[in-house]
Amino acid sequence: MKTLKILSLTFASTFILFSCKDAETSSSELKIPSEREIALIETIPEDTPSVPYLYVTASTGLSLREHANLQSEKIAVMPYGTRVIVIAPEENLTMKIGEINGGMDEIEYNQKKGFAFNGYLSRYFSPEKGISTKGYTDELKEDFPKVTFTETTGGTVSKPSNTETITLPESEWHEAFYIAQQLYNFPKEFQFPSSKGKEIQTVKEKKYQKKGWTSELQITRKNDVLEKIDYSYKNKGFSKLVTITKEGNKMKISKTEIVE
Repeated sequence: MKTLKILSLTFASTFILFSCKDAETSSSELKIPSEREIALIETIPEDTPSVPYLYVTASTGLSLREHANLQSEKIAVMPYGTRVIVIAPEENLTMKIGEINGGMDEIEYNQKKGFAFNGYLSRYFSPEKGISTKGYTDELKEDFPKVTFTETTGGTVSKPSNTETITLPESEWHEAFYIAQQLYNFPKEFQFPSSKGKEIQTVKEKKYQKKGWTSELQITRKNDVLEKIDYSYKNKGFSKLVTITKEGNKMKISKTEIVE
């Protein structure tokens, strides 16, 4: 796990501590923390080993409430990517928000205790903006060794293709959807789809109406069960297809890019 460290320097008999808050450091000497490191600041004490924790996946943040219901007073809004301590998980599906079933976990955030909807909490931390699939997988594997990454190339000389695949054990559809949306930067206007509906449903991004351009989400269902979610983007000379599928208790996310 990445943690923020306080550097100590000993010069003769003088012991000086530099903190991130108080030290005046030049930009060339200062290590800029990543989005993930920022999310951890003042959230989980460094001396709290093996404590259960989850990450906020809601792009607009997640409410921390005083009691285990959505009408309860809001204590705080936890930003996207924030890591929180789980005090008591809710094992039963007691409510549904945005096509996601879940319940209200009792959690701790910045030394505040309350309840939050666990449909927007994941054991997998969210990708940092601009990170590669390989880089994200390497970070995940520090905590989840069973996460896998593969990459293959194909196509022709004039039309090469590249496919990257990440597999997430013990995860759910909505977790994979939000990870894929952040990792591969497809529009936030595409919401996590319901398991109920037409066997094949296509939702087009509103702004892409030009001939030869495509930006759309396709949902494949069978007997009101999700089978596949595809995001397709295509313009003149380039196409990208992101596919989300479930295999047992594993979610698989694949991205294929083709240059023409």
